[in-house]
Amino acid sequence: MADPRLLIVTLARLLDGCRTVAVGALSPIPGSAALLARELAGGRLHVSVLGSRRHSDFSDGGRELFDRAGQGRIDAFFLGGGEIDGAGNINMVGTGGYPRSAARFPGTFGAAFMAFAVPRVILFREEHTPRVLVPRVAFVSVPGTSPPGVWRRGGATALVTGRCVFDFDPARARFGLRSVHAGETVASVRAATGFDFDVPASVPTTEPPSTAETALLDGPVAGAIAEVYPRFAGAVFEPTRTP
Repeated sequence: MADPRLLIVTLARLLDGCRTVAVGALSPIPGSAALLARELAGGRLHVSVLGSRRHSDFSDGGRELFDRAGQGRIDAFFLGGGEIDGAGNINMVGTGGYPRSAARFPGTFGAAFMAFAVPRVILFREEHTPRVLVPRVAFVSVPGTSPPGVWRRGGATALVTGRCVFDFDPARARFGLRSVHAGETVASVRAATGFDFDVPASVPTTEPPSTAETALLDGPVAGAIAEVYPRFAGAVFEPTRTP
């Protein structure tokens, strides 16, 4: 699987053009990506990392997150799940026959609301295997698309995994391969994916971190994300990071 630093940079690039981004709990890689995107934007991107005191202005935790999303004040959000299928549906509940599930996932919380209220939803799952990227999720916690006439401000735009980057076309409810990470091929990605997807005539390799991005990762980003995820920061970034 890919280096977490590549995943952070790849997710950060997908935030280009956003004014505000929020990051939920237990999200060190998306959180680092949002903080990197803020640095790349010269501080013009407003970032709220749930659980942070220094990098969030939420005064009421998750409830304020949902309030802002409903008011149209959050441009981008990250979502993952135990299962993701080719139509962009996400399973956060479990597998093996709900409610007596053989495997239980953490739960949905407000994910379905965020998927409808936030214009740009970026799907992220580091593990890229057929057990995660499935033909059809066992339980739809978050629908990838909605029927005509159902209000929805946005939804999934991309899926980043430890092997590749997919674009998502909501009109067709289908993923298309954008790039493969170093060491992967179209064949290796297809073998590890339980659903079918579109492949362009030429598939590039995901662009690695630039010198400038690397300096930001090991400097201000490392110091910022360490407030919420100190073990992650210590394992991923260089020990010369700034406090």
